[in-house]
Amino acid sequence: MEDTHVHWRVRAIRGATTASENTIEAIREAVTELLDELEAYNTLDPDEIVSATFTVTKDLDAIFPAAIARERAHWANVPLIDVQQMYVKGSLERCIRFLIHFNTPDPNVKIHHPYLRQAKNLRPDWTIAQIAGTQS
Repeated sequence: MEDTHVHWRVRAIRGATTASENTIEAIREAVTELLDELEAYNTLDPDEIVSATFTVTKDLDAIFPAAIARERAHWANVPLIDVQQMYVKGSLERCIRFLIHFNTPDPNVKIHHPYLRQAKNLRPDWTIAQIAGTQS
């Protein structure tokens, strides 16, 4: 007998970017660009997001990235939180990261982890150029 039940699974997407300066405008631009890329390259229904955690380095305090995310269409009910990234001497400055957990009925769903701007160096194996080269 065939099993017709859908087996949902929790998956996660990571991503990061950098802001050009510690201003509301610069952080908004960086977060918007990061979330635009997230949505462009992933099949992600905000209703299926379990939660999203944003981290910022200690040099970014002009606005909460979650406040920017909450303004997006369909993100009003997504549980969001901001925390300060642990400081490590010599680490990337003005960095914004996210970790998003979501439910999916497809355990093999392709995930693109967006790393933009100076944050590309954090995970060079997850850049758009590398991803594009593997999708033919």
